[in-house]
Amino acid sequence: MSEVTSRLTTEDWKQLSQLLGKVNLHLLYKASVHGFDGKSFHDKCDGQGPTFTVGYNKSGHIFGGYTSEDFVTHGNKNDNNAFLFRLTSDELGGKPLEFAVEPDTVAVFNSLEHGPNFGDSLVFLVDGKKIKYKPGQSYNFNKNNLFGGNVDLLECEVYRVEEIKTAWRDINWWPSTELSLIKRHTPYLSSVSQARILLIGPIGGGKSSFINSVNSVFRGHVTNRVLIRGGATNTKMYSTYSFRGQKDDTTLPLILCDTMGISEGTESGIHSDDIISIIKGHVPKRYQFNTASPIQAGAKGYVKSATLGQRIHCVVYAIDASKSTLLSPEMEKKMCVIQSHINDLEIPQIVLLTKVDEACPLVRKDVINVYLNKLIEKKVLEIGKQLSLPALCIFPVKNYCSDLELADHTNVLLLSAVVRMLQSTNDYFENLDEDLPVA
Repeated sequence: MSEVTSRLTTEDWKQLSQLLGKVNLHLLYKASVHGFDGKSFHDKCDGQGPTFTVGYNKSGHIFGGYTSEDFVTHGNKNDNNAFLFRLTSDELGGKPLEFAVEPDTVAVFNSLEHGPNFGDSLVFLVDGKKIKYKPGQSYNFNKNNLFGGNVDLLECEVYRVEEIKTAWRDINWWPSTELSLIKRHTPYLSSVSQARILLIGPIGGGKSSFINSVNSVFRGHVTNRVLIRGGATNTKMYSTYSFRGQKDDTTLPLILCDTMGISEGTESGIHSDDIISIIKGHVPKRYQFNTASPIQAGAKGYVKSATLGQRIHCVVYAIDASKSTLLSPEMEKKMCVIQSHINDLEIPQIVLLTKVDEACPLVRKDVINVYLNKLIEKKVLEIGKQLSLPALCIFPVKNYCSDLELADHTNVLLLSAVVRMLQSTNDYFENLDEDLPVA
């Protein structure tokens, strides 16, 4: 079989871009390779979404049609986006001619007896290397303007039209870059050696899984450091986690702190007063939470005078993106009360939108789609509105839950969130430094 390559020149592509905008064209069918017949065309082109048909005739004309509808074996399609076209030479200005479909008429006829059929006005692969035309039905055109009146085809190509999507957030997809930033990070204040970051959020939001996932990236293999059984944890005590690099075992400049999840009622979940006590540095490591009563000053291990290094420098909310409603009205109300106390302490806040792979099939297929996906963007804006936080503080992530191997794109999402957390802690330290009295 001959090599399947496009016959379009660079100048042709420039004219096509005037018709289609910013798109990629993927060659599906080439008559000289696959066959000048309807069945060969349908075998290659049915069900491919928007397509662009290009014909080349013996008089040197390049012409064809576009439809946003699928080609199928049988059946007619209305498509008010469809049009016919002809590419022109430099002598004619180098601008394509376009002939739009008549509104609410049949734009495409489908049959195995022929190739692309644009409303019976222009039909390709009729009796092999012929075209048939009948202007004035679905499309109005002069045969000389469209194809020079020559019905003999030299070639027919059909391309899938792939929209070039614009990412709603730019990101560097090389994990080594983010990892290097984390390893080189130095807290703004010399009195603090590690930034202390607290994870809070609804029960099942993915706090513990995020800690495991970050640890996995640092260690170079999937870990289960925070013990998770059956896909979920039920954290009962306050735990803190430092991290080491994979190669040199150097302690990294952050501590992630895990807590009991927040519940809508008062019968389960962490007490809101305990969250504030953690932020102020009063709660000792491995403290067992009591849902009915928050920690008291006389409790065992209570830290009465916490140093800056023992206090929390950034609060991170872990929210399950796979839920149709990110925060119920009751949860939103409860979290906003907690948030108001955090705001009073002027602690920076970040949101992790976890389980984005469960929220969207395209992201499940490849997490590189996360910043191209409108659903995820909508959820980012939704949680931003609920918690009154800007989009730049909200990070979609996929935790390692069932995976046995690490993946670069997943690592980048996790690490970029950590980088932003560290940057936020330095913002906090810088503000504290400015508030210190000058000696």
